[in-house]
Amino acid sequence: MPLRGRPAALLPLCLLCLQAALPLRGHRGRYAGDKVIRVVPESERETQILRAAFNRLKVDLWQPSSPFHIVEGMVTDVRVPQNTSRSLLPYLQQANIQYTILISDLQKAIENQTGLRSYRNRRSLSGYNYEVYHSLEEIQGWMHHLNKTHSDLVHMFSVGTSYEGRPLFVLKALQTYQTDPAMRKMLTQLYFYIMPVFNVDGYHFSWTNDRFWRKTRSKNTRFPCHGVDANRNWKVKWCDEGASFHPCDDTYCGPFPESEPEVKAVAHFLRKHRKQIKAYLSFHAYAQMLLYPYSYKYATIPNFSCVESAAYNAVNALQSAYGIRYRYGPASSTLYVSSGSSMDWAYKNGIPYAFAFELRDTGHFGFLLPETLIKPTCTETMLAVKNITLHLLKKCH
Repeated sequence: MPLRGRPAALLPLCLLCLQAALPLRGHRGRYAGDKVIRVVPESERETQILRAAFNRLKVDLWQPSSPFHIVEGMVTDVRVPQNTSRSLLPYLQQANIQYTILISDLQKAIENQTGLRSYRNRRSLSGYNYEVYHSLEEIQGWMHHLNKTHSDLVHMFSVGTSYEGRPLFVLKALQTYQTDPAMRKMLTQLYFYIMPVFNVDGYHFSWTNDRFWRKTRSKNTRFPCHGVDANRNWKVKWCDEGASFHPCDDTYCGPFPESEPEVKAVAHFLRKHRKQIKAYLSFHAYAQMLLYPYSYKYATIPNFSCVESAAYNAVNALQSAYGIRYRYGPASSTLYVSSGSSMDWAYKNGIPYAFAFELRDTGHFGFLLPETLIKPTCTETMLAVKNITLHLLKKCH
């Protein structure tokens, strides 16, 4: 898309929103008796025990993303299937490793949240409810509706198709806000490209089959496991530290960089417009962090002072809404080292401001953030986004 003379473009990109989404159909009884536990290793001995146990049992790590990342003092949340908990929990007790049960029955936790509203109430496009979770069909229906009824405000287009053939829709904001001076200033000087769902196949699958699915849905010719970690598949230190070569791992980097059609399509769009794009934001769950490059190495980026200042002001603006504190800093030292991320790729390809938000919360709800927290999360996050945008308009040097 030509940028028609505007000096900058901002592309907020939702990469892993499927983890924050709340499916309503399927999964009946699938997670009955499953628990989510938290453990914080207090020594190197405990770290090694946890790494070995979690690798052997193939549990679902909620944070960090891989047993490899578990280190002394790191908060570790893990979903434990009912049959596994019968052996794992006594094993941890025998090893004198303390743990806390965050969710005692995952199926009940899912049902308690999904039973609050009827599925039918979510589908009205004219009265689209921004305070409930929506299926992919509903989200894309809403995008079509906006494009049709508010063509003066937004323009919808596709940057490609997914592995399973679904369109990768993007909304381009065209018009200014009349009631918000800050938004009016931003939209007068910048275009916003907004991709509500990046991993469309995985998101759809999380509604129909596996509530906690995170990868794409591409097939592997040598293994029965599906999918690639879309945030390990970018061509920047691909499949180095923090990524896995094994197709069955959650952090599988793929057979080669940009092997996933979704990654390839968005990378092509960004390459095409990289001279005009000034900022790239991706949104993930969960941890309450605002991260910037580098993720793949411990090093200081050339424009550190500008990016650090933007992050500091953004988290303070975010906190001003409801008092929610976000940690901020380079992804490698604030979270952990991981290679092949979209944030690092965007930065290495000339986009000067690249950030990754890890949204609410810090683990009490984890990937089951209640719908009542959607609005406050969006409100505070938007304050941070506006702050970053106004910062880059000042042309920090």
